Amino acid sequence: MIHVSRKEHFNAAHKLWNPNWTEEKNVEVFGPCANANWHGHNFELIVTVKGLPDADTGFVVDLKALSTLIRSLVIDKVDHKNLNVDVDFMQGKMASCENLVMEFWKILQPAVDKITPHGGLYKLKLYETPRNFVEYYGD
Repeated sequence: MIHVSRKEHFNAAHKLWNPNWTEEKNVEVFGPCANANWHGHNFELIVTVKGLPDADTGFVVDLKALSTLIRSLVIDKVDHKNLNVDVDFMQGKMASCENLVMEFWKILQPAVDKITPHGGLYKLKLYETPRNFVEYYGD
């Protein structure tokens, strides 16, 4: 099995805030991420596809097609946006990286599988900072 990855970048703002808690508890749990005026990150999203190379092309997936798909379905919807306010699929959800990557999977998995004739979506890796990231395998 071959794993092929594509990295995309986006900038977005968000706030971690539980409306059922007091301001004090939100600040205690989320620290500066609970800033009333939001905060932002330079996110990196790595999409990994698994499969066997196609006999005609030698590709597991056409990386140009994968990039186009990621950009149109995800990046264009979150880049330079407020994840809490502007992004429809994050409405009513805590704007954590964990929740964000699971929503990305729901959007990308069916589309990626269609352009990967002998495989499919394997993993998403979302960097919030160079040292903080989450990985999701769709389960």
